Amino acid sequence: MAHENPISVDIVEVGPRDGLQNESEIISTADKLGLINHMIDAGIRRMEVASFVHPKRVPQMADAEAVIEGLPDREDMSYIGLCLNKRGVLRALATKEGGKRGIDEAGCVIVASDTFGEKNQGQTIKQGIRENREMIRFAKSEGLKAQVTISAAFGCPFEGHVPPETVLNIAREMAEEEPLEIALADTIGVGVPGQVEDLFGRLNEILPDHITTRAHFHDTRNTGIANAWAAVRSGVSTLDASLGGLGGCPFAPNATGNIATEDLINLLDRSAVKHGVDLAKTIATNQWFETIMKRPLPSLVARAEA
Repeated sequence: MAHENPISVDIVEVGPRDGLQNESEIISTADKLGLINHMIDAGIRRMEVASFVHPKRVPQMADAEAVIEGLPDREDMSYIGLCLNKRGVLRALATKEGGKRGIDEAGCVIVASDTFGEKNQGQTIKQGIRENREMIRFAKSEGLKAQVTISAAFGCPFEGHVPPETVLNIAREMAEEEPLEIALADTIGVGVPGQVEDLFGRLNEILPDHITTRAHFHDTRNTGIANAWAAVRSGVSTLDASLGGLGGCPFAPNATGNIATEDLINLLDRSAVKHGVDLAKTIATNQWFETIMKRPLPSLVARAEA
């Protein structure tokens, strides 16, 4: 084992939202809450629990408010709700009415491609910049934390190459609204470590110190974990991951799951990077959730160490 690494990172568990949104068989509210509670017990302290989208577009998220209603009221947790427009922010705020705990963070999203943006949320890049500026401003004015993810930052399923300058220009615009953090997402799993190092390196140069960066990788081409390590080495302080490697995007053809939380924990543990999540408990959660999904989950580490 290497000597203790001075680097530490936070893991955001996105399984309850991004991990499940593409599943055709509806997972019950109780099982979603079971997953959330198991991952809290494993040490996760920040989690994407739902998205505020129309249930006809993403049926799996139709119970978003019911899931949020059932969340444990813990001071050490930050719950994220994905918001694609101002209506989503309004729904996020409504979860806090009447003194309820509700959502802590509005997770805003802008797509770095006109074609994908129009398919995903009916917005060109220009429209997305305007909408997200207003969403961040509105959420913050109402007492919600706001962060933003730039999707398809490493490639688009319809346009192919996404110029780094496009991503960086969006980031500059978003930074003006002072979000909590800016994330880059490889929505279709096309990025490679060299690209990750270059793009995050350039992003860190243009962002003020108080806006942190987060990385979101999909493992479509088996580069997700390598990309995660490249992001850590590039100074990224937070990484998204999904239990078992579940996930995919309903609007991106052939996009497979996120990097598996278990695989990321293993990488960080063996690199002596602190993160605070227990591998054994996460693998146990994987084994339980396989009984819910009625199939093995993609995580390699869970299989190797089961």
